[in-house]
Amino acid sequence: MRKLVILGGGYGGLAIVNELLEEQIPHDVSIVLVDRMPFQGLKTEYYALAAGTVSDLELRVKFPNDPRVELTYGEVTDIDMEFRLVHLEGQDPIAYDWLVIGLGCTDKYHGIEGAEQYSTSIQTFSAARKTYALLNDIKPYGQVTIVGGGLSGVEVAAELRESRQDLNIRILDRGPSVLSAFPGKLQRFVTEWFQEHQVEMCGHVGLTRLEGGILHDGNSPDPIYTDVTVWTAGIQPVELVQRIDLPKDNQGRLIINEYHQLPDYNEVFIVGDCASLPLSPSGQAAGAQGKQIAEVLQAAWQNKTPRLGKIKLKGVLGSLGKKSGFGIMGGTPILGRVPRLVKSGVLWRSKRHLG
Repeated sequence: MRKLVILGGGYGGLAIVNELLEEQIPHDVSIVLVDRMPFQGLKTEYYALAAGTVSDLELRVKFPNDPRVELTYGEVTDIDMEFRLVHLEGQDPIAYDWLVIGLGCTDKYHGIEGAEQYSTSIQTFSAARKTYALLNDIKPYGQVTIVGGGLSGVEVAAELRESRQDLNIRILDRGPSVLSAFPGKLQRFVTEWFQEHQVEMCGHVGLTRLEGGILHDGNSPDPIYTDVTVWTAGIQPVELVQRIDLPKDNQGRLIINEYHQLPDYNEVFIVGDCASLPLSPSGQAAGAQGKQIAEVLQAAWQNKTPRLGKIKLKGVLGSLGKKSGFGIMGGTPILGRVPRLVKSGVLWRSKRHLG
């Protein structure tokens, strides 16, 4: 029996499984999906879990119940590409004929002293739960500091404002404003929303050190006091991928060929945040890439040459609480209630494996 092993049941890994199950799988091929959790967590919504506006039950998606898929739960500790083995903590290794690495990302702390120790994260289901406990245990009128004014930081701040009207909330960013990579019209809309909802925005902050309850800005002698610090200031591939000694881009993502394979190991595919793509990491990009990997696998099983088109994303959507939002569709900024409704629709489809 030939074995396809997929590491990670996130947007990319699950897209591969669902695409393959819609087609005829060779009778001598089995699929093994490996994840630490017995369900997919909708990572793009972890900001709401951390803020306490949704329960974790709402962000779980069941893995396929299909005799062609074997589910294995555990922590991946190592990958031996020479002997084609995946090592799991406390379990026997899994041999593979084809391997997909879709283990996602972790926070990037940019070498800032104390950042990992004295901040909290939303990068995993478990981390988002812990962040929820910390944020919602803050006493009334306490201070929350969010480091990073990108999409994740903005959504955490807005959702937390909806959850806790009493808290003091600030966003720190190295750039001049929140969402600095987005068009000016969109930046201004979000800035005005934060001003209206009393979320403090601090630009040109260059953190040098974090300690318990205090952040140090290299551009100012004044300490920044906080009760809880949420880190949303960058990501990098998970530690296991960081240890893989193969060519990577300047963000630490593995270089892949046009078929999403490692050039030196064509039986190994990389999907999602671990893969070097000309796109920003996102659930949408991982899902689109997963569909193409499924096409490559089907072509290989049928002794055909795959023909892949360029991955095109539909746009970017962000939330400002439950009633407002922002986005870019076809290069055009969209603001207000419409993008929030569209984002809710995308979430509904994701829960039902509809793309």
